[in-house]
Amino acid sequence: MEKTAKIYVAGHRGMVGSAIHRKLQEEGYHNICAASSSQLDLRDTVKVNEFFEEHEPEYVFVAAAKVGGILANNSYPADFLYDNLMIQTNVIEASFRYNVKKLLFLGSSCIYPKMAQQPITEDSLLGGYLEPTNEAYAIAKIAGIKLCQAYFKQHGRKFISAMPTNLYGLGDNYHPENSHVLPALIRKFHEAKENNSEEVVIWGSGAPLREFMFADDLGAACFFLMQNYEDPNIINVGTGEEVTILELANIVADVAGFEGKIGFDKTKPDGTPRKLMDSSRLHKLGFRHQTSLREGIWITYQDFLNKIPDYSVSA
Repeated sequence: MEKTAKIYVAGHRGMVGSAIHRKLQEEGYHNICAASSSQLDLRDTVKVNEFFEEHEPEYVFVAAAKVGGILANNSYPADFLYDNLMIQTNVIEASFRYNVKKLLFLGSSCIYPKMAQQPITEDSLLGGYLEPTNEAYAIAKIAGIKLCQAYFKQHGRKFISAMPTNLYGLGDNYHPENSHVLPALIRKFHEAKENNSEEVVIWGSGAPLREFMFADDLGAACFFLMQNYEDPNIINVGTGEEVTILELANIVADVAGFEGKIGFDKTKPDGTPRKLMDSSRLHKLGFRHQTSLREGIWITYQDFLNKIPDYSVSA
């Protein structure tokens, strides 16, 4: 990928897209075209084609998606399925139509079966039932993967797909109802400290095991894969490290300075009991994450503190 190449990062204002954008700039790539969701609705086929015709990107990172936690996925399955199908299909098809040299599509670890053998290898895809709480989002992502593979097989296009593990980082969503577990915990423990609460109650039993990756490490991985990976088969992007939700809560509480108790609402779902990605293929290619979980949480908490007016208790 030449330093002068024109690059389009779809979703450049989101947590993942902004991490990719930062990495590209850090590496000396400045010919980056982008448009916010208010400027370009990626669900609009005509507008997407007009954008590609005007800007003629040579490389595309598809980081745009409608995302949310368990509650949001359960409450709005039609939105998660339709919006993501339209976003990714329009961008992938336009990339084919306007002769993009290479495209990286970002999927999600939720594409894998709920009870997949652990650690989860890439060939687990379509090997069992999905986790019901995020089925709509997962089905959309699987469709995106298969579309990239189809263009690769039928037209020889270098459209590759990477499956990141659970992510967090700068620009995360801390909304009390539709955020993912880690930013939700950051907000909960911060507000509990500020309100001198004696206890923070977290969803479920605290026993599920999860893997977390700092978004800027994913941005670096995406840059690495765009440079070094040309295979239609999906590739996992993770740390290979896991913690229980309780262990995660304890780290967040410590970083936020909360000294009270941690309780559990066992009437709420745990979701998948364990989800650890097998990222050995990526590691063998020569890439590994650089940010420890505690360090990443500290950086993310500072980011949250800088944006507290945007995440008031009444939000």
